[in-house]
Amino acid sequence: MEIRGSCHCGNIAFVFDCPLELAQLPVRACTCTFCRKHGGVWTSCSTGSVTVAIQDAAQVTQYGFGTKTAAFHTCRHCGVVPIVTSEIDGRMYAVVSVNAFDDVDTSRLTKTPISFDGEGTDDRLARRKRNWIGHVRLVS
Repeated sequence: MEIRGSCHCGNIAFVFDCPLELAQLPVRACTCTFCRKHGGVWTSCSTGSVTVAIQDAAQVTQYGFGTKTAAFHTCRHCGVVPIVTSEIDGRMYAVVSVNAFDDVDTSRLTKTPISFDGEGTDDRLARRKRNWIGHVRLVS
């Protein structure tokens, strides 16, 4: 299945390719303070891939908080965060925002609240390596 998504103005766009059906996607509504304030709902597929195209890199900022092991790619123009990346052992991993999906009926998805409070950095990185999209391509 191929899903296209983008920030509101289209400066950051992605194509997420995953062998799962839409209803099978793990959809996580993170309860951290950043995601609560931004309505962060994320998905990934470890055997999937994502290609991210950025039209104007000067209009993209990367925000890291807490352990600073993930970069929230925020469009400076419209304020949307369509993708989060984490570099682990020289390899890029990512999750994509369900709220940034284009032309997808997200009401068919089951959102599960999730908290990573108390998770140590090593456990966090190991979880990302297991669960996040393992094939990430960034193009400008």
